[in-house]
Amino acid sequence: MTFLRTAAALLGTVAFCAAAQAQDYSFRFQSSDPAGNPNFIFQQGWTETLKQMSGGKVVVELLPVGSIVDYKETQDAIAAGLIDGHITDTSYFAGRDPAFGLIANPVGAWADPAQMIDFVENGGGAELMNELNNPYGLEFIGVSTPGLEAFVSKVPLDGVADLKGVKVRSPEGLIANVFAAAGANPVNLPASEVYTSLDKGVIDAADYSVFSVNQDTGLNKIAPNPVYPGFHSLPLVEVSMNKEKWDALPPDVQKMFKDSVKEFQQTQVNTLKERDLEAVKQAEAEGITVHNWSDEERAKFRTIARGEWEKVAAQSPMAQKVYDALTAYLTSKGLMQ
Repeated sequence: MTFLRTAAALLGTVAFCAAAQAQDYSFRFQSSDPAGNPNFIFQQGWTETLKQMSGGKVVVELLPVGSIVDYKETQDAIAAGLIDGHITDTSYFAGRDPAFGLIANPVGAWADPAQMIDFVENGGGAELMNELNNPYGLEFIGVSTPGLEAFVSKVPLDGVADLKGVKVRSPEGLIANVFAAAGANPVNLPASEVYTSLDKGVIDAADYSVFSVNQDTGLNKIAPNPVYPGFHSLPLVEVSMNKEKWDALPPDVQKMFKDSVKEFQQTQVNTLKERDLEAVKQAEAEGITVHNWSDEERAKFRTIARGEWEKVAAQSPMAQKVYDALTAYLTSKGLMQ
């Protein structure tokens, strides 16, 4: 028995050493989401996919928001080597260049995550992301998104004209400006006050979250005229890492990173869409009226939004580049004239 235990221990040590040697690349990434958040769980799935693809050769430790630095400081932390990369909403860096905000969420541009993803992967968006990120010591690897937000509303909304005079909760900045240009009255409220404000009539509608979250939190019950799919907000979430460390990776490892991010992207987008569709069925069974804007109405809102994108474009050369690429893509796809 002693011999068997000793042999087992030796084999375990050999296996451990072999595993340690197999993990040739080890990185720490920080997320902009908290541990336990559905998006963070999808991101953890990415690290597992990458580990499996590489046969344990590439290991990423994913840290929740705030673990090392504040979510708005991850660019500097990556450049300084405090962390190796991040998974984050690109709009957090709009203070450095308004182009970050415009490419991250050009309000009104997208009617489906696939459109934004195609723009990034095939319409020049990835190149723009690297043109933005490289000066800060980062390399853009790939993109995902928590999806196209639905729109919570107490009043029926079947098109742009119905927004006139509607009190809409929205964050300050581009999204509030677009709603104002469309005739709504934006109200800046924290997310924690949306439910109560809708219930008490302080606001008529709200930019809040995706349909399944709105349904789960009971917002659709007190505001029973949601718009789905949404027409306004779809955030770009980037996966980026230290450029020097990226450039030092062999091509096969770089490919594993890109392929695993693509798999993460599709898993997140498809799973969240399935949840939304299930939530829509549940809402309709409860007597909630789900409004789906026509392509024509979405195009009207997009045209209004374009006027606000132009104002952002005038704020920096890179913002102008993003605007030019974005409008060229939308025009080429028949989404804008």
